[in-house]
Amino acid sequence: MAVLTFLDSNVLLYQLDANEGRKQVLAGEIVREAIGGSRACISFQVVQEVLNIATRKAKRLLDEDDAAIYLSNVLAPLMRVLPDSALYGRALSTQKRWRYSFYDSLIIAAALQAGCKRLLTEDMQHGQVIEGLRIENPFLAA
Repeated sequence: MAVLTFLDSNVLLYQLDANEGRKQVLAGEIVREAIGGSRACISFQVVQEVLNIATRKAKRLLDEDDAAIYLSNVLAPLMRVLPDSALYGRALSTQKRWRYSFYDSLIIAAALQAGCKRLLTEDMQHGQVIEGLRIENPFLAA
């Protein structure tokens, strides 16, 4: 079964944030479907960002044990894109062509490398299509 959807960090962070109400509910549905259906993925960068924010910057921090459980049950099963020079090269060309920050370009490059058709994020331009990858904000109505 092909991976069709790439999840940006904010989707996973909203799933963990009880202060976000409707966004937490939507993010929870997205993540459950991603894990259950094996049709979504994340990259090493998303894992790093989520663990950093969830353990150091979030309003309700995950302790080391909870972070390890989240890594094992959610992040690791979804992680399919690891760094290599081709990924960084693609991120640089994406940054130059589309004018996104390097880190957003790295997310786009990872989604493209995984063969995804959708990138779920609230941090980029909703509806934009880059090389067949459609950027979607799942929280627009939340």
